[in-house]
Order: sequence, then structure tokens, then C-alpha cells
Amino acid sequence: MSQNFIAADRDQALLLPPSLRDWLPAGHLAWFVLDAVAELDLAAFYGAYRADGRGRPAHEPAMMVALLLYAYAVGERSSRRIERRCVEDVAFRVIAANRAPDHSTIARFMVRHERALGELFGQVLALCARAGLVNAGTVALDSTKIEADASGLANRTYEQIAREILAEAKATDAAEDALYGDRRGDELPPELADPKTRRERLRAAKAELEAEWEAERAKRRAMLDRRAEHEQRTGRRPPGRPPVERDLSGDPPGRVNLTDPDSRPQKTPRGFIQGYNAQAVAGEGQIVLAADVITVTPDGGQLEPMICAARRELELAGVPIGPGAVLADAGYWHGGQIRSLRDQGVTVLVPPDAHAADGPRPWKRGGLYADMRARLQEPAAATLYRRRQTIIEPIFGHTKHNRGFGRFRRRGLAACRAEWRLIAATHNLLKAWRAAPATA
Repeated sequence: MSQNFIAADRDQALLLPPSLRDWLPAGHLAWFVLDAVAELDLAAFYGAYRADGRGRPAHEPAMMVALLLYAYAVGERSSRRIERRCVEDVAFRVIAANRAPDHSTIARFMVRHERALGELFGQVLALCARAGLVNAGTVALDSTKIEADASGLANRTYEQIAREILAEAKATDAAEDALYGDRRGDELPPELADPKTRRERLRAAKAELEAEWEAERAKRRAMLDRRAEHEQRTGRRPPGRPPVERDLSGDPPGRVNLTDPDSRPQKTPRGFIQGYNAQAVAGEGQIVLAADVITVTPDGGQLEPMICAARRELELAGVPIGPGAVLADAGYWHGGQIRSLRDQGVTVLVPPDAHAADGPRPWKRGGLYADMRARLQEPAAATLYRRRQTIIEPIFGHTKHNRGFGRFRRRGLAACRAEWRLIAATHNLLKAWRAAPATA
């Protein structure tokens, strides 16, 4: 008697045309993404295409949006790998309706619809709100540093850029002298001129450093004027830390990256990386309520802007009730913004001292600092503040470790902001999918 096995005959022809509905179980994430996309307003995507039907046909925007949402949800962001998985992966084939968009088509779709993809965040948040998953009573704010698609070795100081511009010009002049001799050189056809030369990138980086330096000078002059006006009006020194003497003359300090000029060196617990500072506000249930990207390392000054951004997103999602309590770590301390939020009836818990601080600094020994320390010593406030860790920090761990998002694939602040919001939108989409059986 022969052994009994299930046959694996790869030459067996299908007797009936296959149905994509038979390829995946009913509760698969791919079906959830398709159902969610059917509920989204994709007018911004369709409006970018011709309405007269002329030209080469494009892939259906709804299919492309679903493909990108699913790919980002499962941690796949490479356009080439997405193209390959549209051939090899059943779920990708179901979403793409057995089409395999070329990787360049996928990449161009992301560039063309960069803003619209980022704005999907608000619509997905609205879906979560309709499912009863959004609880904005207590929110937590935090940030994580994410690498840019650029190397830190491409950073240049103002002096280095100036030297490279002169060296580039000298080398160009020598090459043109050898090539043209006594002729001007403009006899060449115009199509041979390249508008994206290294010299132009260097000059743009030099101009950016100069603009930032002038903005820093203006900001410091305005701050000193405000302090002088306060002292003249009240006869007392303004509250807070006295300004440190700074020499604002000479060439601009700092560096700019020639690959991604918007990126900056970011300080992390494991050293410096070339990247961005990704901000997020989350409510209970770990639903992201607002997401943004900034270029500077410190989080100071982002407390009120991020809470205001969360309020706007909640209002657009049909949840007009703003946060009752805001939890953030010491990096978000900003006396003026804390007072402003308190005046709006919001409970704000932000420790004035970082974990590594050796006691309060001299300028942190009274007023709002002492009041916040006393408040955080109260059992109820201490218990509430401990919830910050369980609300916001797991989101970053899941995003960076489980979904593999540790580096932006786009360059430039606007592109990275859109990508971060897309990441946050797919995080919320995953939360809604996992909660679907419980909310059905």
C-alpha cells in the first residue's frame, strides 16, 4: 500500500477562472485596506489627471492609494520591492488586481501626489473616530529622531562651501580654457547645459546658511528688545534664564547637507544621525492624533503647536472635544506655552527637569517650575503622568522596530513630512483593523 499524500500537481490546469476573493481569508488586512479606501475622498488624486480621456492610460488612483497604504502598513516602502511583491505576494496581487505597476510608476505616483498622500492622515483618523477608537481626553506628546536619506559626510560649513565654490570655479575655468581656447564657449548648443550642477547646489546651500544666520540674528535682536522693554516698563529683570552672550558677527555657523539640505544632525541616545525630528500626539488607545516633522533637535517650543494641530485634526475628524490633559517629557518645557494651555482649561504635566539633571538649575527654582514639581508629587498627577509611557512610546517602538521605519525614503522637509503622516495614517489603519472584530 502506497503512502497517502495530498497531490501537488503544478501542471493541473484550472477548470474555472480563479476569483481573487478565494485567495485571501475574509478578515485579511488587504480586504480591510480596500474597504477603507472605498470610504476615502480621493478627489485630490483624480483631479490631477486629464478629464478628456486622452493620453496613455494611468493606473486607477484608488488602486494605487490602496497599494501604498497596504505596503506602508506592512513595512514595505521600496518601490522596487513593492513592484516585486505585486508579482510574488498574494495580498499585493489582490490589491493591485493582478497588475504589477512598474517601480518608476509607483515612485512617480508618490512624488506627484505627495501632499494628497500626507492628507490621508486626517481621513483615516476620521474612520477611527467613526469606529469609536479616538479618545482625546488625555493625550501624550513625544518625538523620535529618524534618519534622512542622506549621509552626514555630505555636511559642509559655510567656509567649506565657499572654498568648494572657488575651487569648482577655478577647475571649470581651467577646463574651459583647455577646451575652448580663445573662444567664449557659448557656441555649444543650449541642450548641453545642465541646470543641476554641483556648483548650483553649493550656491544654494551657501544661500541657505546665510538666510538662517540672518533669521537667527533677527530673532535674537527681537528677544533682547523684548527683555529691555520689560525691564524698562517694570523695573525688574525679566523672568527665566538670562541670555548668554553671543557673537553674531562673521560668517554663518553650522552646516548644511548637500544631499538633503533640509536635514540636520540630530542628537540621539546612541550618538548623532543625519535626519529629522518626527513629532506625534497620541490619545488613549494609541491612536495618533497629529504628526509633523521639524528639522531642529530640541523639542522645546513644540508643545502648544502640536496640541493645536491635534485639535484641528480632531475637528476635521468630527471629534471637536479637545484634550483635557496633556502629558509630555521635560524636553517640551516652555513656560509661556504651558501657561497658555492652562488658561484654556487644559491640565498640562511636563516635568521641568530632565532625568539626567543634577537638581534644578538656578533659574528653575521658583514660579511655574516649583509649581509643576509640586503638582507632579501629588499621587493623582503622578499616576496620570505615568500613562504617558503607555500611550505614546509604544507607537515609536512599533513603527521603527516592527514595521522597520527608521529612515525616510524621500528628501526635503515637505516630502518627509508627507511620508511621516502616511506612516502615522497606516499605524491608525492597523489599529482600526485589529479592533474591527471588537467594534463590529
